[in-house]
Amino acid sequence: MIRLVRTDSSNNDFVELVKLLDKELQIRDGSEHSFYSQYNKIDKIKNVVVAYEDDVAVGCGAIKEYESNTMEVKRMFVKDEYRSKGIATKVLIELELWAGALGYNKCILETGLKQPEAIHLYKKNNYSVIPNYGQYVGVDNSVCMEKVFI
Repeated sequence: MIRLVRTDSSNNDFVELVKLLDKELQIRDGSEHSFYSQYNKIDKIKNVVVAYEDDVAVGCGAIKEYESNTMEVKRMFVKDEYRSKGIATKVLIELELWAGALGYNKCILETGLKQPEAIHLYKKNNYSVIPNYGQYVGVDNSVCMEKVFI
């Protein structure tokens, strides 16, 4: 059974999962990895969800404020051996519920064309593709999405 824990970016399990995520993204992103990694620092993130199966940290995600009514989804990851079990969707829904409880009515995110599984996850959870925002404007391999939930 999956147990979701709300925490922050000081959580050691979250830190370890993000290290695995960064290793995977370094391979997928190739030469573009340094550009993306500068926008994915995890210090001082107040809203983190870690998924556990039998006390083993298997997945994570985070949200941070982007604008007064908008949270940005960051650092979504599930270990390889736990994928295709609905864990990422559970983490994402928990992040959306948390954002709503904090008074936000929208989540946005950026993912990459080299991450088709992520694009599928977000579309399956009613995220729509939007024009690239912020630092992703003009970045051909970035896909930006949003979901309005209130």
